[in-house]
Amino acid sequence: MPTLGLQTLYFEDLKLGMRESLLKTVESEDVVGFAELTGDHNPIHLSDHFARKTRFGERIVHGLYTASLISAVIGMRLPGPGSVYVSQTLNFRGPVKIGDVIEVNVEVIELVETGRRVRLKCECLVDGKVVLDGEGVLSVPRAQAPAS
Repeated sequence: MPTLGLQTLYFEDLKLGMRESLLKTVESEDVVGFAELTGDHNPIHLSDHFARKTRFGERIVHGLYTASLISAVIGMRLPGPGSVYVSQTLNFRGPVKIGDVIEVNVEVIELVETGRRVRLKCECLVDGKVVLDGEGVLSVPRAQAPAS
């Protein structure tokens, strides 16, 4: 995965419309590693022979692998370290295949002072087509007041 520049934003730093993105080319090793990590060894992800007989005609990437890339953007860039998931909705719109380049976008769409909640529009695209979308709600730390 490409290295994301570490960026820490506090609740006070966030503005509506702020966006961050990531591009990731999915390799076979990514899918195999995700299967090992999660224990999801569904052959639609791992077996060319099995996957050829499905409606997709070839192996597809785990949906939650794609969703995990949203977490990478949130945890490293927007808002960054210290932010904690409260919830995430996911709508799987289409398959991701080995070799696809996934474009992951998150955008601040709501800021709620109570609990320092941030609502993000999240989407993943392949060739300009949305393959996954949803919304994430996060708790974001407040900036520390300078010590006096």
